[in-house]
Amino acid sequence: MNEVPDDGLVIADRYRLLDPVGEGRTGTVWRARDEVLGREVAVKEVRAPAGLDEAGAHRLHSRLEREAWDASRVSHRNVVTVHDVVSQGSRPWIVRELIRGLPLSEVLEADGPLPVRRAARIGAEVLAALRGAHEAGVLHLDVRPGNVLLANDGRVMLTDFAGLPAEAAPASGAGDSPAAAPAVELSYGAPDYRAPECAPGREPGPGSDLWSLGVLLYAVTEGRSPFPPDGDPATRRATATGEAPPFVRAGALAPVIEGLLREDPAERLSAEEAERRLRILAAGGTGSPGAGSGPALPVGGGESEGGGPGAADTPVLGDTEPENDGPVRRPGVLVAVALVALILVGGLVWALMSDDGPQDTSGLRAPATTRGAPSSS
Repeated sequence: MNEVPDDGLVIADRYRLLDPVGEGRTGTVWRARDEVLGREVAVKEVRAPAGLDEAGAHRLHSRLEREAWDASRVSHRNVVTVHDVVSQGSRPWIVRELIRGLPLSEVLEADGPLPVRRAARIGAEVLAALRGAHEAGVLHLDVRPGNVLLANDGRVMLTDFAGLPAEAAPASGAGDSPAAAPAVELSYGAPDYRAPECAPGREPGPGSDLWSLGVLLYAVTEGRSPFPPDGDPATRRATATGEAPPFVRAGALAPVIEGLLREDPAERLSAEEAERRLRILAAGGTGSPGAGSGPALPVGGGESEGGGPGAADTPVLGDTEPENDGPVRRPGVLVAVALVALILVGGLVWALMSDDGPQDTSGLRAPATTRGAPSSS
C-alpha cells in the first residue's frame, strides 16, 4: 500500500492512516491517529515478502501477530511500546508508540561512522533494552541499525521485536519431485546480523541478540557490516565463527565487539559486563577490564527515575579516576597547613613574651641602688 484516500484509511474502525513515515522489507510504517483516544500512533502495515505463497504468508502473519503480542509485554524506557495488534485485509497491523526521530541506519548513511563514545552510548542503551526484553522472556532476533531509532528528544529506542523476518527462503523438501509443494523456512533477522545459531534447525537464545549487537557496533564504528550477506565463501565462514575483519576505527570498543562475536554463545561477553563496559566508554573511560576502566558500578547505572537518556550521560563512570587523586593528596595538605599554623602560633606567643618581659619586671623589681633604703613614709 502506497497511497491512502484523502480522508485516510481507517484500520479496525479506530486507527486512521495519515502519511507513511518509513518503509522496510516487510511493510510500511504509517503515522496514524487513534480516533478513540485522540492521540497519534505508528501503525505498521505488514506485507509478506515477494515470492511467498499463500500458506507461507499465513504462517508469517500468524507468527508476527503472536510475536507482536509477546513484545507488548516488554516495558522499558528504551523499547518502543506496542499498543495493539489488529487484523484487516487478512493480515496483522501492529500499532505502537510514535517516535519522532530517525533510524540509526539513516544517520549512518548521512554522517558515516560514529565516534567511539557515541557508538558506546547507543550500544549501552540498546543493550539495556535487550536485557529488559530478555527478563520478560522475549527475544528480539533482528537487532540492526534499521531497528534502532534515535529520537529527537535524545532517547535511543529499539523496535520491531522478534523480528519481522528479513527473508523467506524455500527449504528442501522430502524429495525433488516437482509435484511436491516446497516447504517454507522463515529465518529471523537480516543475514549479515544473524547469529550462527539462528540458522534453520538451530535454537536461538539471548546470546543471539548479543551477537547481533556486536555486529551493529562494528558497523556503527567501522562504517560497514563485518559479514556482508553477499560475501564470498570466506566471508560466510567468518560469519559462522565470528572472525570479524580487522578493526580500523573501533579503538577501545574493539574488545567489547570481539567479546560479543564469539562463536559459542556461552563464551560471549555477558550482557551485564558488556553494558558495564559500554557505559564506561560512553563516559569517556577505557572500557578495559583491568585498571583504569573505572569502578564496577551497578549495571543499570545509566538509568534513572526520569528515564531519559541524559541519565546515561551522567559522568558517574569512567571519569572517577582523576577525582580519586584528590583524596589521596588531601591528608598531606592538611598536615602541612597544620604545621604552618603551629609555627605561626608559636612565633606569635614567643614574640608576645619577649616584648612584655621587660615591662612586667620593671614594675616588680626596685633598682639595685634603692634596695634596703628606708621608706619615704
